[in-house]
Amino acid sequence: MKYRHEYKYRINIAEYFEIRARLKVLCRSDEHSGHDGRYRVRSLYFDNADDLVLREKIDGVRNREKFRIRYYNDDISFLRLEKKSKRNDLCVKQSAVLTVKQVEHLLQRENCISAVGDIPILSELAVKMKIRGLRPKTIVDYEREAYICPMGNVRLNFDTNIRTGMYSLDFLNPRSQTILTEDQIIFEVKYDSFFPEYIYDAIQTGTQTRCAFSKYAVARMYG
Repeated sequence: MKYRHEYKYRINIAEYFEIRARLKVLCRSDEHSGHDGRYRVRSLYFDNADDLVLREKIDGVRNREKFRIRYYNDDISFLRLEKKSKRNDLCVKQSAVLTVKQVEHLLQRENCISAVGDIPILSELAVKMKIRGLRPKTIVDYEREAYICPMGNVRLNFDTNIRTGMYSLDFLNPRSQTILTEDQIIFEVKYDSFFPEYIYDAIQTGTQTRCAFSKYAVARMYG
């Protein structure tokens, strides 16, 4: 597993256009991007009855983990389970592709152990659903505009239109309704051990504010 650096910033619309104009020259767009340079992401997060995952995030616990399932651009033919772990200021993500049937088992919280097959991360989630009480908690939708720089494996994301499904778990229905949480732009910077200086210079505005932002935590403010 390779741990990566990850930083988040709240930026305004002027900062967005300034940074974006530079990145469009220096980087390539993410492969999921549509004609407008953006793509839609839907995630389903897991937590237990005591909201352990949420509380660890709010309390700033240095070593923590979370599970989520996601798909892109309303296409449920490609479903991915992800486990994201944080160790101090570094992050690592493990992932595996799931079938619709496997996701349905997780949503129904039935026969999870028998549905895991030979997927270690799914087996781990199934065990933690049984032992720790993890369960599907809330849907989070958002739009992403992403740029990639191969040098340093740098990824730069603009996330907007962050929405919550509140108590709805109709995850596999792309048309299920969500509501807007906050009208803001979150700028994410991710890289391995090396961050190119020319990319660092390109993202400077002198005014952006680093934050410990969590889409899941924001979504849970509404339910």
